[in-house]
Amino acid sequence: MTENSRDIIVRILTEISDGGIYSHMAIRGAMEKYRYLPRQERAFITRVCEGTIERMIEIDYIIDQFATIPVEKMKPVIRDILRSAVYQIRYMDAVPDAAAVDEAVKLTQAKGFYNLKGFVNGVLRSIVRGEDKIVYPDEAAEPVRALSIRYSMPEWIVASFLDEYGPIVTRLMLKSFLVERPTIVRFKTDRISPQTILESLKSQGVTVRRAPYLPYAYILSDYNYLPSLAAFRNGWIFPQDVSSMLVTEAAAPLKGDYVIDMCAAPGGKSLHIADRMGNFGEVESRDLTEEKVALIRENVRRAGIINVKPVQMDALVYDASSEERADIVLCDVPCSGLGVISRKSDIKYRVTPEKINSLQELQRLILRNAALYVRPGGRLIYSTCTLGRKENLDNVRWFTENFPFEMESLNPFLPRPLWRLTTEEGYLQLMPGIHDADGFFIARMRKKVR
Repeated sequence: MTENSRDIIVRILTEISDGGIYSHMAIRGAMEKYRYLPRQERAFITRVCEGTIERMIEIDYIIDQFATIPVEKMKPVIRDILRSAVYQIRYMDAVPDAAAVDEAVKLTQAKGFYNLKGFVNGVLRSIVRGEDKIVYPDEAAEPVRALSIRYSMPEWIVASFLDEYGPIVTRLMLKSFLVERPTIVRFKTDRISPQTILESLKSQGVTVRRAPYLPYAYILSDYNYLPSLAAFRNGWIFPQDVSSMLVTEAAAPLKGDYVIDMCAAPGGKSLHIADRMGNFGEVESRDLTEEKVALIRENVRRAGIINVKPVQMDALVYDASSEERADIVLCDVPCSGLGVISRKSDIKYRVTPEKINSLQELQRLILRNAALYVRPGGRLIYSTCTLGRKENLDNVRWFTENFPFEMESLNPFLPRPLWRLTTEEGYLQLMPGIHDADGFFIARMRKKVR
């Protein structure tokens, strides 16, 4: 790869680390900006950026063993040059170690740090020579620290997983977070056959295979840019993980239902529910800002759906006109996102225990309003893309204890391979490494008839 590619990588990493931009947004923005680059070069940039962020705790641990200056005290540009080079040395066999070192040194000079060329060269060459001698913490003596470094997960998250799930499940989840999740799409087959969609995708060189659990879910690979696919532009496919599709299965909407999606952007679940209802009923697809509503509106337009109504509305503000009107209220609430770390790896560095406490308060405020919008006998579907009791089961228990709702079994609505004792009780916790899906929580609750 060229020096220019590595310059783009360092700029992206600095945007993420110091600019506060989410990794998937920074990478997507760069890929759109540099769309003219060859496919191989774009793939290289994406992989190094994603991998460096994903493995950052381990990479910093390695650098600190060989550098005279701790990573946290380095100049941001030098830090990110070293991080990206170490990722290439450790995890990219196709990149010769010497090339990774030399390009990092050249980039250091190109960035105006001529006096630090020797430092960068010395650290990286020491890592190449001493890679086999790197000492990791002993897992038996320091399980939290050892797993944190080995799987690049903040220690407090490791400790919480160990406490809640035990060492075996924790290790499976941590390992899964370091495996790239595929692109999964939902086929929209109400107006066009799956065969037609498959032929369209394959004509553009896309490899398509079935995703687990649901017959209309497919995995795509060997494509360059999703919006360049005719099937995407025509509204025949929608990117959505199977875990998210299962929310609609749990809701089981009927033709003619009135559905409120409280926090809907970008609108995937709203569109899925609307598809299930045909052109009947209505889905009021709400979100906080005009920008988010515009995104929903664009997806509705592309899908050609007439029974979704995008609305700008704050879920925290009570809407008297909605009281006891909805057959289904969907609460896919803002959450810590720990279930989708494999897709958005910098989430793990942004979340804190204090933030989770704040999120739980927010989630309960949204649930308070949602409870008022469900008609007697109607259903409330609560979902998050995270792991852990505080944002999931604790909220559901609190809700059913304080509002006139009762849990309903999910088994009549979910694929049999997902049936558990918990699904009979009314909720499902999907866990990466255990289930072939993103981490997700889904609960189905019915409002009691007075």
